[in-house]
Amino acid sequence: MRVLLVEDDAALAAGVCTALRPDGYAVDRVGDGELALQSLRREDYELVLLDLGLPRRDGLDVLRQMRAAGARVPVLILTARDATADRIAGLDAGADDYLVKPFDVDELKARMRALLRRSQGRPQPQLEHRGVRLDPATQTVSLHARVVALSRREFALLHELLVQPGRVMTREQLEGLIYGWGEEVESNAIEVHVHHLRRKLYPALIRTVRGIGYVIDRDGAGVPAREVP
Repeated sequence: MRVLLVEDDAALAAGVCTALRPDGYAVDRVGDGELALQSLRREDYELVLLDLGLPRRDGLDVLRQMRAAGARVPVLILTARDATADRIAGLDAGADDYLVKPFDVDELKARMRALLRRSQGRPQPQLEHRGVRLDPATQTVSLHARVVALSRREFALLHELLVQPGRVMTREQLEGLIYGWGEEVESNAIEVHVHHLRRKLYPALIRTVRGIGYVIDRDGAGVPAREVP
């Protein structure tokens, strides 16, 4: 889950990044509005956390330019501006939600999960597929109600594939979604994560599309043997 954090307070930004990474978020952080727009033109994000009082270009201006350019990525405003008029201005400019500083990290995570569900067209918080259940709120994965321990990267990779069953994703796309800027990525990292997921869950859960990437089939092909009637 690739997230752009636009925040000029370095200490606050570091705290948010530290809190989000264990939950499988790959967080890229910039400190001003111009860099935010450059990052949005260059990278694909699933969510933007946007401060309003930014150097070089105000957050509302960034938001208006994003929407004018057709960007549909969900935006959660994080700001100390708590007046009703400021909330209205942010929402009218195209924000999807608004959280006033100081905020509770658990509330931030809950609002992020809600925005991601909405953008993905999922009314239910959990993702389920042929005996596998992934719960973003508790960061747990189970197979036939038996909890399966996954690493942070394995969880993030499984989440990306389960969110869009039937969509083939390349190694490069998956790397971009689960690794942030400056994080070292081994050349075979995705292959290793897929191998571990198949071993911990079941081999046919993730199908390799030769020369392209990986997919979790929408029709449930390759279900575990115990599920076959």
